[in-house]
Amino acid sequence: MSVLAPRNRPDLSGLGRRPGRAPADHGVQIIDTPAMRVHHPADLMGLVLACVGIAVVVLLAAYATGTTTGVTEDVQGFAVALRRILFLPIAVLEALITILAPIAVLTELVLRRLVRHALEAVVAGVIGILVALLTAWLITNLGVSDMVWSFSVRINQEWMVTIPALLSGMAALLTAAGARNRRRTVAWSWNLLWLALGVAVITGLVTLPGALVTVLVGRAVGLATRYVSGVQSERAYGAALVDGVRRAGFQPSRLVRVRDVSQDHPDEARPATGDGHTGAPPRQGDPEPTDDAALDPAAVAITRYGDNRVYAMTTTDGDRLDVVVLDGDRQVVGMLTRFWRSLRLRGIDGRAVVSLRQATERAALLSYAAWSAGVVTPRLLGLAESEDSMLLIQQHAEGAVPLRDVPTDALTDEVLDAVWEQLGLAHSAGLAHRALTCDSVLVRTTDQDGPTAWLTGWESGDVASSELARRMDLSQLIAVLALRVGAERAVASASRVLPDADLVRIGPLLQTIALPRTTREEARRNPGVLAEVREALLALLPEADPEPERLVRFGVRTVLTIVLTVAAVVVVFTTFNYDQIAAAFSQAQPWWAAVAFALGLVTFVGSAISLVAFAPIRLPLWRTTLVQVAGAFVALVAPAGVGPAALNLRMLNRRGVHNALAVASVGLVQVSQLITTLALLLVLSLISGTGAPLTLPSRTVIVVAAVVAVALGAAMLVPPVRSWVVARTVPVWRQTWPRLIRMLSQPGRLALAVAGNLLMTLSYLGAFYACLAAFGRELSLIDLALIYLLGNAAGALVPTPGGLGAIELALSGALVSAGGVPAPIALSVVVLFRALTYWARIPFGWLAMRSLQRRGEL
Repeated sequence: MSVLAPRNRPDLSGLGRRPGRAPADHGVQIIDTPAMRVHHPADLMGLVLACVGIAVVVLLAAYATGTTTGVTEDVQGFAVALRRILFLPIAVLEALITILAPIAVLTELVLRRLVRHALEAVVAGVIGILVALLTAWLITNLGVSDMVWSFSVRINQEWMVTIPALLSGMAALLTAAGARNRRRTVAWSWNLLWLALGVAVITGLVTLPGALVTVLVGRAVGLATRYVSGVQSERAYGAALVDGVRRAGFQPSRLVRVRDVSQDHPDEARPATGDGHTGAPPRQGDPEPTDDAALDPAAVAITRYGDNRVYAMTTTDGDRLDVVVLDGDRQVVGMLTRFWRSLRLRGIDGRAVVSLRQATERAALLSYAAWSAGVVTPRLLGLAESEDSMLLIQQHAEGAVPLRDVPTDALTDEVLDAVWEQLGLAHSAGLAHRALTCDSVLVRTTDQDGPTAWLTGWESGDVASSELARRMDLSQLIAVLALRVGAERAVASASRVLPDADLVRIGPLLQTIALPRTTREEARRNPGVLAEVREALLALLPEADPEPERLVRFGVRTVLTIVLTVAAVVVVFTTFNYDQIAAAFSQAQPWWAAVAFALGLVTFVGSAISLVAFAPIRLPLWRTTLVQVAGAFVALVAPAGVGPAALNLRMLNRRGVHNALAVASVGLVQVSQLITTLALLLVLSLISGTGAPLTLPSRTVIVVAAVVAVALGAAMLVPPVRSWVVARTVPVWRQTWPRLIRMLSQPGRLALAVAGNLLMTLSYLGAFYACLAAFGRELSLIDLALIYLLGNAAGALVPTPGGLGAIELALSGALVSAGGVPAPIALSVVVLFRALTYWARIPFGWLAMRSLQRRGEL
């Protein structure tokens, strides 16, 4: 991207900055309502982790009894030495710790006038004792024998599950009392608690799993109490806020909390004047407090794109500045959000921003870098720390309005070009914004020499950014503009500023997952906008590839696939009777297995012939067959039928076929396979039989087919199911219908496609028949075809890789119920069939994939 000159950079001269400290009585008018108690997300996260820890300890106690018991016995080897050192009985020492430590902690809280906090700690301690007793009762009465043994100690010649309730209550009380680094009594009380638990484990009063659960139960109860009741706010409000501003070098006369009246925020400020919670009363001669500054569009935009407090500050010199306050208790949410996005999305670097100071320093670095690069952005003028908050004082974007609030008719081509120019300046300096929304882009149209665009909200940005990050910026900005002025104008504005090389790379990243949350929600309210942008890009640059680039490492479908795969493997392997299967395999005929494997390889040729027939260009049969072989390797991670179709599409795209035409051709292959399969079933049902030329299938097969047909018909009566089927089938039919009409005018190619589909289907049927014959079993042709085709189709509906687990269960169940094959033989037949036609072909697929990638076919 070319370097663009800055436009209308605002003048910052004359800002009222005065070094030095102010007197304690700040005398600043503050319009704010502070949050006296807050709910820390860190407490909620700690509660979840404590519960997970309890579950892990309980599972280890149940399934790793030998390990936990051995570790406990090793620790208890120090019991004799410990008794020689201690001059007090263990029980007396534990009682002293559980009595004196809580009294000391509660006394400190009362002396600090935190009576409510002390009461909450007492409540948490009582609840912790009760929960510990309940946990011991549940393990005793509901736990398996190994679990009970792991938590049991010998007391008065009797084994009992022991979880010290007093120590759990003490852990809950200390947790609710606050962090150990803020209160000295809490710090040494935790040390005494760990000492008591260590002594109890060594002397055999509690097991190691019991000690861990004791602390985790107390932590969970204490954190739950803190989160439900809230804790005393340690954010900078009132005098602390004023002191922080003055430490940054400014003399405020008025601070007004900025609020977004379009949303209902639970912690949002309502205008409050006078002394109250916030500061000094208005001074003599001051104007009546108003909240006009709190409704300034540019300042309100800061509250929208960031989860921070914003204040409109007026200095004693009359300068108008913005104060952005980052609170420490909100950083956990930001950290988890960044971690989740970096884990889920490709190309998103994980950042080690774990503290409030690091987050503030990063925001300051990006702000300074953007300003130095010539980007029109609010200049960072100072920062300071106050209480558990960090303050960023920055220039106010005077007269600027967020893109969200600009009327559509005011968004002229000059305005759009100015926005693209600012992004170009940032990219030319190696900066990436990563969070462009209609609130982070501001516009000022009152300048005499043309409109000015501002880029704000650089907290999530990158310096020395990657190419992918800058491409994501382009996609985010064109999506924001398209939602405001339409796809055609957005693409036209981008084409006036960006080179074609950048425009071509926008389409693959134009996905909702790559957009910030606010833009993503707006795109969902306006469906079809992103598709219109892709179409406009394709019309402008026909050679562009609009196929979305994979940005997500895993999604709901991936998680569902993994879960279903694991469940299928567990179900399949737990239902096997290995002795019966081994006996059946010992009597199998290996020649039939060789025939089944050979027929499984023939299916690749049939699939390749079908693709060659339907392809809009001439394809070499051997290279196309290799692509089908590679599909066997892709089937290891993709649902049945999806992997080969994706490879076929990729092959056509690499050979210059337009994406829409390639999709239609691959869709036509799949539709023709379905039609050929149904026609084959009809023909087999008419010509099968022994004594008569026309014979119906067996009664069992007819009943099964009828049940399937009735179930499908009943499902189509349900509106959501019908809508889902229509949404999946109608687009495919619309894409394939024009190609099908063309193919009907070419009977030779149509016949070749039918021959390929028949060869593939009959080869699979032959392989299934050979596996059945290997165990000395036979079925009529129509029964075999119905069992295989219906069972394979039913199994393929489950989105596991290659239909793993689902196809095995469906085929074996069909052989038992419809074919009358004994269950051990049926399982053996299916295992052999899947081993030869799925697992054994994976190495060949890997070799074919490597060969095709080296030749540039995939």
